[in-house]
Amino acid sequence: MAEVALRAESGRPVGSRASRRLRAEGKVPAVLYGHGAEPRSLAVLRRELRQALTTEAGMNALIDLEVDGSTHLTLVRDLQRDPVRNLVTHVDFILISRDEVITVDVPVTLSGEADEVTRAGGTVEQVLFTLAVSATPGRIPNELTVDVAGLAIGDTIRVGDLPLPEGVSTEVDADEAVVTAGVSQATMEAEERAVEGGAGEGDGAAEGAPA
Repeated sequence: MAEVALRAESGRPVGSRASRRLRAEGKVPAVLYGHGAEPRSLAVLRRELRQALTTEAGMNALIDLEVDGSTHLTLVRDLQRDPVRNLVTHVDFILISRDEVITVDVPVTLSGEADEVTRAGGTVEQVLFTLAVSATPGRIPNELTVDVAGLAIGDTIRVGDLPLPEGVSTEVDADEAVVTAGVSQATMEAEERAVEGGAGEGDGAAEGAPA
C-alpha cells in the first residue's frame, strides 16, 4: 500500500474558540497519539487532508505525517464531521510501525451479475459493508471484492467464504452473512396474488356447477 505525505502544524491552541478560528482558516484541528507517546495537538490543511484520504486506500491510507521536521507513519483513527455541512471538524492520527499488526475496517464490494437470481425474480442483498481485518500496514487491502455471479436463490456468502489476501486475518465470526440471495418482495406479492386469483376462480366454478 502506498504512503501519502501530509504536513501538520504543531502547538495549535486548544479550546472551542481556537478550533473555530482554525476551521475558518481552512484548517482542521488534529491530535497525534499512540505508542505510549503524549498526545500532540496539531492542525492540518483541510484541502491536503481531503487529498490524502481520497486515494484508493480511502480511510485506511498510510499517512507520513510531517511534524516539526520529523515524519511519523500514521493512520486516521477517528474523523469527526459537521452534521449539516459534512465538513471534517477534527481528526485523530494514531502512530503505527511497519512491522506491527493493526486492525482496520476494510470496505466490502460486490462484483459480477447474479443472472440466475435475476431470472428467478430475486434480489442480491449486501449485509456486511465493511470487515475488520488484522494485518501489518503494508498488507492492508484497499477493499475485499465478493463475486456474486454464481449465486442462486437461497444462497449466502459468509465471512468464512471471503478470500483474504496473504497475511490478512479476521476475528469476525466465519458464519456471519456478507451477501444473501432471496426472492424479492415484489415477486412474493405477485405469487400470492396469483395463488389467491387461482383459488377465487376455483370457488367460482364450484358455485356455478349444477347440483
